[in-house]
Amino acid sequence: MQELSMHILDIVQNSLAAGATLVEIRIRESLAEDILMIEVQDNGRGIPQEVLNRVMDPFFTSRITRETGLGLSLLKEATELSGGCLKVQSEEGRGTRVMACFQLDHFDRAPLGDMGETVGVIISGNPAVDFFYEHQVDGQIYVLDTREMRNILGPIKLEDPLVLDFVRQDIQTGLKKIGAATFPKVMEVLR
Repeated sequence: MQELSMHILDIVQNSLAAGATLVEIRIRESLAEDILMIEVQDNGRGIPQEVLNRVMDPFFTSRITRETGLGLSLLKEATELSGGCLKVQSEEGRGTRVMACFQLDHFDRAPLGDMGETVGVIISGNPAVDFFYEHQVDGQIYVLDTREMRNILGPIKLEDPLVLDFVRQDIQTGLKKIGAATFPKVMEVLR
């Protein structure tokens, strides 16, 4: 996957397949620490311990529609290529938490991608599920929460195309305002 947002989409799809009714996506960028952290947490069924021990094996999947499970193994490879790591925690009946850490300014770190489009598609395609998206850059925070959106929108549904357009634009504007998804040191070298 060429963008980290596609990994996020893959993890969220796993959460939805596990019956999650709430999925939280948190991204933290620290210029001082040179770290990009991505966390996706859900309240789904969780992963049994015997399966959890194998979730990063590309030749293992719990799905019956295919024989390999490349999602987490590809994300693990992406983290390691950029000086980071991947951790998966899960408890049956309580949910799963996937944490990916990257060196923020590593030349081999994939770009974050279009989070407005990614989160917009996730929300509009799964209107019965609640999503919380938080993005921090050195203390500045952007937050979008579908529970708050439902209260504000009233009878307008999350799957309405106007809501999708709003989500896309709001995230893009919000992330630009806080200076998200950049390669500051790499850009200095290239100037």
